[in-house]
Amino acid sequence: MLSATEIQEIIPHRYPFLLVDRILELDPMKRAVGIKNVTMNEEFFQGHFPGKPIMPGVLLLEAMAQVGGVAMLYPEEYRGNLAYFVGMDRVKFRKPVVPGDQVRMVAEIIKIRSSMGKIWAQAFVDDQLVAEGEFLFALSAR
Repeated sequence: MLSATEIQEIIPHRYPFLLVDRILELDPMKRAVGIKNVTMNEEFFQGHFPGKPIMPGVLLLEAMAQVGGVAMLYPEEYRGNLAYFVGMDRVKFRKPVVPGDQVRMVAEIIKIRSSMGKIWAQAFVDDQLVAEGEFLFALSAR
């Protein structure tokens, strides 16, 4: 298990863009499971949407990708690298994420070849699938 502070030693994201609160399971270069506790205090709820707060889908995808990034960048030889999005495929949103939800994200590395990587990630609230997709990354040094 990794805390938010330990996650920041692996990926470069910081407030307000660190969207993973904890890593529950980690098998480096294979799989990671993380959580995001969604609260009404999130800045994006001020405008998305007033009176009907819904976590923006793009931020949910980013949170899922960050969990995959922890799995990819955890090994010492990858520490300090950046993982840039280069594409997404098969993305689906199944249900809105709202304040009070705890999102559990599962990211599995499909392959890494040279400086490119691909992960499959899913997000769940109360064991119900809320989003899924395939993410393509380019790895580069900072």
